[in-house]
Amino acid sequence: MIIYRAAAPADLDRVTSWTVTEPVGWIPADRYLAELAEGMYRPEWTWIAEHDGQVVGRALWWGPKGSPHPVALDCLDVDPAVGDRAAVAAELMRAALAGFPEPVQYRIKVTRGWRDDPATSAAVEWRRAAAHAAGLTREVERLQFEWAPADGVPPAAGRLRFAEASDEEFLAVFRRIAEGSLDAQTRANLAAKGVDATAREEMDFYLRAPGMREWWRIAYTREGEVAGMAIPSATSYNVNVGYLGVVPEFRGRGYVDEVLAEITRLHAANGESRITATTDMGNTPMAAAFGRAGYRNTEIRINLSNDVQP
Repeated sequence: MIIYRAAAPADLDRVTSWTVTEPVGWIPADRYLAELAEGMYRPEWTWIAEHDGQVVGRALWWGPKGSPHPVALDCLDVDPAVGDRAAVAAELMRAALAGFPEPVQYRIKVTRGWRDDPATSAAVEWRRAAAHAAGLTREVERLQFEWAPADGVPPAAGRLRFAEASDEEFLAVFRRIAEGSLDAQTRANLAAKGVDATAREEMDFYLRAPGMREWWRIAYTREGEVAGMAIPSATSYNVNVGYLGVVPEFRGRGYVDEVLAEITRLHAANGESRITATTDMGNTPMAAAFGRAGYRNTEIRINLSNDVQP
């Protein structure tokens, strides 16, 4: 019989001695211990599957510092000796999810071209099956990008003017950018909650993020019309592009390049050596903009989540 439970302090050595041998992203002991000390991993968020006193599965859930609950599953693995790894992993996830009050996501990180590699495909498939069985059925594949100073700082083209603005002004632009968005999360939120709640939720997310509010800019045309906005931000690890967009009536004019360039220049001027960014695989215009700006696609993230709550 397999027992599924949260880890206790006495399990720490067994949790950290676990290694993942398949070609997917995973959390090694040094990172787990460092973030455990900061409260981003916690014993009650670290779940194990145990059989005859041996750990046969591990699920590491992560949350921001100070968060009352985790927001993401960072690492999931099951000993191949159990047989049906997907079934054991699904039960391990269900046991943890029963105590989590908010929607969560599981990110499977792989290299480009992962479908062409049999070992990577197999590693993804049983994890995906487990996530779906546990209720994380909404799936989006995302491209992870990265910029470094060697990639070049884009110059200002001069067609847009960037200026600070109030929260109310930014909220209004969030509403306008949501219209016709190609982002899967935004589209799902619009369908479930409507434009006002979606805009407020997206803005609140960036207000809570580690980035600085004074970085935010609204983009204006030479005639003074709102064209879009740039919201440089940060994670617990590094600065990122955050949020950017162009309002519907100005799309297709190349303004996205100028908005992205503004974000890149701000971070570069602050001396940052690494900027990350993500976009949906299906958002080809945004992916192309990252490429034109010198951002390199470094990995693929398969995001699996439970339903958006209205």
